[in-house]
Amino acid sequence: MSILKSQISHQPHFLSPSSSFFFSMSSRKHSSLSPVPPASETETFKDKDAHVAATATLLLLKPHFKYALYIFFFLSIWFLLLFFWFPSDKPPVSTPILQSSNIDVQNQWAEPEEKAPVEPATKAAAEEKTGELVYVYELPAKFNVGLLKECDRLNVYTNMCPHVANGGLGRPVSGMGPNTTWFATHQFIAEMIFHARMENHPSRTRRPEKADLFYVPFYGGLHASSKFRESDLAARDALAVELAEYISRQRWWKRNHGADHFLALGRTAWDFMRTDGRTDFGANRLLRLPPVKNMSVLTVERHPWEGSNQYGIPYPSYFHPSTSDEMLTWQNRMRRQPRRHLFSFVGAPRIGVEKAAIRDEIIHQCAESTRCRLLKCGSGASQCHEPTQVLNVMTRSEFCLQAAGDSFTRRSTFDSILSGCIPVFFSPHTAYSQYSWFLPADHKTYSVFIGDENPRIEAELLKIPNDQIQKMRNTVIDLIPNLTYIHPNSSSSDFGFADAIDVALGKLTELVKSKLHRRGGDLTV
Repeated sequence: MSILKSQISHQPHFLSPSSSFFFSMSSRKHSSLSPVPPASETETFKDKDAHVAATATLLLLKPHFKYALYIFFFLSIWFLLLFFWFPSDKPPVSTPILQSSNIDVQNQWAEPEEKAPVEPATKAAAEEKTGELVYVYELPAKFNVGLLKECDRLNVYTNMCPHVANGGLGRPVSGMGPNTTWFATHQFIAEMIFHARMENHPSRTRRPEKADLFYVPFYGGLHASSKFRESDLAARDALAVELAEYISRQRWWKRNHGADHFLALGRTAWDFMRTDGRTDFGANRLLRLPPVKNMSVLTVERHPWEGSNQYGIPYPSYFHPSTSDEMLTWQNRMRRQPRRHLFSFVGAPRIGVEKAAIRDEIIHQCAESTRCRLLKCGSGASQCHEPTQVLNVMTRSEFCLQAAGDSFTRRSTFDSILSGCIPVFFSPHTAYSQYSWFLPADHKTYSVFIGDENPRIEAELLKIPNDQIQKMRNTVIDLIPNLTYIHPNSSSSDFGFADAIDVALGKLTELVKSKLHRRGGDLTV
């Protein structure tokens, strides 16, 4: 009996609660095995724990029960290992990570190999929303990011290194709001911003067979401005010629001979349309090359008479919001902004430029008027290169004068609209013949046109009633989203509006589909 009690005192340590229950149920079926006979009704289960333990111990002494228990514990441990140790075959769900707008320029000199198409997990929904699908060529680096290695030589007039930072947005501007929203963006940098934005654009597809458009990310403007003083014309044209030859050899070019391909250039068309025998001011011949003539070309200024395949896109201003709230906040601020000046002019005189002769008269009239604010620019460091100084003038003016300069168009037009300032034009080619994709067809709803050779600017502006001015200003402020380049790391699918690139892609898609329909385009390769 003492041996039995010793066994009973040690064995329960091996029993789990479920095992105790199992063996207690068994003891009811085999009551003859109980070691303690009941003395009375009240004492039968006086010590239940001892009774259950004793019964379980006797059962464990039987080999078949002992083996069953070992198997039970072995299987329990095995299933626990399977559940907690070994990973699931189902891939984890991850949030897409936006690529950095700072493009790595290393190890990109070799021509890229064709890669297997990879579609982001969220692409289907984005494609359905945006409508168009755009394939972005991965060009050899010498055509785009490779040029940035010598950023101090990209422009014969200025060091472009600060301006190519942040994917082309330039350095952040303090005092205007979040550092991720306001930048000192160079006026001739749209091609870099376009490229950075397309890297993350929701309409981008990795499957060229599905694409409606094919984007060729050539930094043609940055290259052109680095060669303005190159006297060897063959050397000046060399990279443009090489690009045309490279792209015309591609499989997807041959499908429609480039009719569904496009370039985005950050300089005016005049910088790419040199004509032999005429005055040479440093341009190359990119837009006169036959393959490029088959493409669509987006440029900040199209040739008004010879640019049949050229389409104007806005100059980039300083505002690059990351959220729709930032856009709405700025628009509401401009609607409430008090405007103490009737009109203003931000610019410098132009010497020897016929189309800019009106500037001297504008500067003279503005300087003589108490209702005009003049911010006169000069060479080198100037207040006109400081975003805060420019916007300080324009946001306090009812009208902003936009006279032609070295070419018909000027970035100041878009600074003016960003400021809620009604633009005043003196040539139809400063805006009306340039940006039909972005501006209302009825130019009187958002601008003033003064075509006289000897205008009386102040008298003309005073004729406009206050209620009409208010209505025009509201139209101007409503135009801001479509003329803005949002931050490249932002997604337009998160916005309630289309920015300048969204508008351009939508219009290009319509244009290309119409062009291919007229040609009876063959979509087979």
